[in-house]
Amino acid sequence: MKPVRWGVVSTAKIGVEKVIPGMLKSTELEIVAIASRDQKRAEACAKSFGIPNAYGSYEDLLADPTIEAIYNPLPNHLHVPITLAAAKAGKHVLCEKPIALTAKEAKKLLKAPSDILIQEAFMVRHNPQWLEIKKRIDKGVIGRVMSVHMMFSYHLVDPTNVRNLPDIGGGGLLDIGCYPITIARFVYGSEPKRVAGTFDRDPVFKTDRLMSGLADFGDGRHLSFIVSTQGAPYQKTVILGEFGFIEVEVPVNASPDHPNRFTVSVTGKKPKTVDMPVTDQYQRQAEDFGRAIRKKTKLVYDAADAVKNMRIIDAFFKAESSGKWEKVKK
Repeated sequence: MKPVRWGVVSTAKIGVEKVIPGMLKSTELEIVAIASRDQKRAEACAKSFGIPNAYGSYEDLLADPTIEAIYNPLPNHLHVPITLAAAKAGKHVLCEKPIALTAKEAKKLLKAPSDILIQEAFMVRHNPQWLEIKKRIDKGVIGRVMSVHMMFSYHLVDPTNVRNLPDIGGGGLLDIGCYPITIARFVYGSEPKRVAGTFDRDPVFKTDRLMSGLADFGDGRHLSFIVSTQGAPYQKTVILGEFGFIEVEVPVNASPDHPNRFTVSVTGKKPKTVDMPVTDQYQRQAEDFGRAIRKKTKLVYDAADAVKNMRIIDAFFKAESSGKWEKVKK
């Protein structure tokens, strides 16, 4: 396959520390340019990774005719505007999560040219760990799945960090609450019917620093989760079946240097820990996206799928205001 030529808009931390290093491991792609609103910052980042071109504006990068695909790790409020600008310029876009601030905003992406691929960057869906877990669930290894439970937290109190700025999409639900939602949809292969949630907001930042959610997928299938931006660093997922359960050691920030591990426990049998081969989920994500570009195939997780995720997030915020169960719009 001819390598896909990529451009990266911004020198965001997630890109610099996780995604770009993962992408550079692949022979199926080339990162040919990176952009920042600060030319010197773009040049320094390009030099550190051996990227040949550095642009001092996002617009200049999007105008580069040699670039085929864009990775967009900008702050949440810029996801839709820059993704649409890239699509207009004829570039396919892999956009960081959450893809928008609301479902209404996300729906704007559905108006992009039909030959342009747009995908929300949930790397977990490309990790062999989760693909293997899904395979075992579908085979009935733990019986009918009844519950997906996840805890995910980190500690961040920097008032200038984008995750602590409510007007541009900061807060726990948008930043990391989107993961348990996505994972539950992946596990169940369906959408929740209604949600309920409780929120604790920072008195200064006004962002949700602690959020607990419950989603009803119908047929006796639940998602429960707790996320925090001011808690001890921690993450774990437990999938409960009728006669077994699966514990996922590091469900989101899986190491690219060590085997990803999960444990399958079935009633009456000795628990079995599964060590998956070492892999970089960010590399896999970019490669899967690139193959869809080259083969001109439909994405498994397209912009319409991203809108569904945002509708669930919208319902949780509505539940915060109402204090009641809220239906998820279709």
